Amino acid sequence: MATSLSSNLLIIINLLTFLLSIPILSTGIDLSLHGATNCDKFLQTPLILIGILLLASSLVGFVGVSSRNAFLLWVYLFTTFMLILAALVFSVFAFVVTNKGAGEAVSGARFYEYKLGDYSNWLQKRVSNPKNWMKIKSCLQDTKVCKSLQQANPTKDEFYNKNLTPIQSGCCKPPIECGFTYQNATVWDKPSGFSASNPDCNTWQNNGSVLCYDCQSCKAGVVDYLKTHWKKVATINIIFIALLIIVYTIGCHAFRRVRTERFFDRYMI
Repeated sequence: MATSLSSNLLIIINLLTFLLSIPILSTGIDLSLHGATNCDKFLQTPLILIGILLLASSLVGFVGVSSRNAFLLWVYLFTTFMLILAALVFSVFAFVVTNKGAGEAVSGARFYEYKLGDYSNWLQKRVSNPKNWMKIKSCLQDTKVCKSLQQANPTKDEFYNKNLTPIQSGCCKPPIECGFTYQNATVWDKPSGFSASNPDCNTWQNNGSVLCYDCQSCKAGVVDYLKTHWKKVATINIIFIALLIIVYTIGCHAFRRVRTERFFDRYMI
């Protein structure tokens, strides 16, 4: 009874996985064909890969247990084991590279400011790589991350009381230490005879398509965003690993059942 239950459970799991893979793969293909922004293009490759992997794995598992094919079940178990291993490696790596860096409080403001050097070297290098940053900056410009601040048109006091996101704080305004005069959320005037040690102060422009998109603070905001979301993904990944281990255990029971049945079919009948 236990072994029959394991086979039935594995069939149900793989059927659900197959159904899940269809919208994931369809979304990835749709983004590759009709994606309008660079952000869409960032998403298409991982979605397509995940969809293909889930589709192939579920089909192999479903056919293997339905046809009592020991080889296909072995391939399925090997793939599942490699997924568990990859998920474990990713979780450990994610926690390691996100253990450094945090926003710094600004006097008289509710938002924080971010410095690139506070974060892990790996994240710094990945984001600061000119090729990567060109794509990220294009994505930020396409999604108009600063537009909501412009539309709200807050007063200086209202602006300083806003809970800006790390990206808004780093990319949509100059660092407060620059001492610029606030006009509106994305227009800050440089004082006469201005000079500053922070290179971001010279990089800032009131042009809505430029702002601080090339600032180190903007890169730091992106890194902080990645850090926060990687931690969330790594935490969720632990649940995913637990589910994979359960599926792998059920698969092992089904695999032993198939091998036992094949043995009796070959030698005992």
